[in-house]
Amino acid sequence: MRSIGEMARDSGLSVSALRFYDRGGVLVPAWVDPVSGYRWYDPEQLDEARLLARLRRAGMPLADIRLMLAGWSSADTGLVRRLFQAHVRRLEAGLSDARSEFSTLRALLERREKPMSLPRTAAARLTVSAPELAAALDAVRFAAGTDPELPMLGGVLFDADGGTLHVVATDRYRMAVAHADADGHADSHAQVIVPSPLADAMRALLSGEEHVQLAVDGDRVTLETGDRQAAGQCLDHDFPDYRRLVHLPAGRRALVDAAAFQEAVRTGPVRTSDVHGPDGKAPELSVLKVTADGTVTLGEDGDDDQDQVAVNREFLLHALAAGARDRLILEIGAPTAPIAIRRPDDENTFSMLMPVRLDT
Repeated sequence: MRSIGEMARDSGLSVSALRFYDRGGVLVPAWVDPVSGYRWYDPEQLDEARLLARLRRAGMPLADIRLMLAGWSSADTGLVRRLFQAHVRRLEAGLSDARSEFSTLRALLERREKPMSLPRTAAARLTVSAPELAAALDAVRFAAGTDPELPMLGGVLFDADGGTLHVVATDRYRMAVAHADADGHADSHAQVIVPSPLADAMRALLSGEEHVQLAVDGDRVTLETGDRQAAGQCLDHDFPDYRRLVHLPAGRRALVDAAAFQEAVRTGPVRTSDVHGPDGKAPELSVLKVTADGTVTLGEDGDDDQDQVAVNREFLLHALAAGARDRLILEIGAPTAPIAIRRPDDENTFSMLMPVRLDT
């Protein structure tokens, strides 16, 4: 007999997924201990579990999977083949519909772009506190993207507006926003994307307490501090309108001790998602919930509370470290809404993490 942990390891399904499929009558264990409730599987059920994992990765509906498993070992494979064919036809029809919609959207986008002649950013020169800019870069750098297919996310946005320099980074799965006071550019707007290596070079110069000069001239950006400078070309792309992305529905807030919570996340329970992350791997997930007394708990495997939110554990640890405060505010809403990590003394500097769908 195989334990549920062994079955999960060898089949590619997580323990929580196996429990889900048991409750749904899709893959029922051969024996359940009446005292402990622990599930045990016959060795031949491993092939069924692997088949189930493949079918789910292929997006087959659960109702069809039930029939597939029931007919897989039958001498008459006609039903299985017809289910295969029906699902392939659905996928092909869906792909055709998606291509048609994207073709229409591409045409709409081209019509929007053709009449627009976007001027290069006007020359601007800002004076910024070195410690403030250093803190802003430290707060957002972890969220910058590395996907070559999305070069506009491969840097840090410098957005000067109304005497404030907003600093933003995102890789789609997370976003971080910070700010620093800026003099010399109060009446107009300048926005450039600083490539990540250049942003790192700028950060290396920000070791003192003095003010530094940040100059933008067309597609070139320069940071000057004393007799040193870091300069280079900006990314020639448009950054997404981050202001539209940071308005979250109200969630429950909890004040956490940052160091203690980081340790709890680092050593606490994790789950594995069927949804692969930007590195192509299934990430380890921390499952969070704000309880009625205002504390944050980490969900154990098998806890099916519908109010929990799952996030990439590595990303959560990065965001907590970038918060750079002894205490942080976690704002957790619906399971489909991003969670926010905010500073109690500065809620305009924050991180957002996209939720990850649990495999159930």
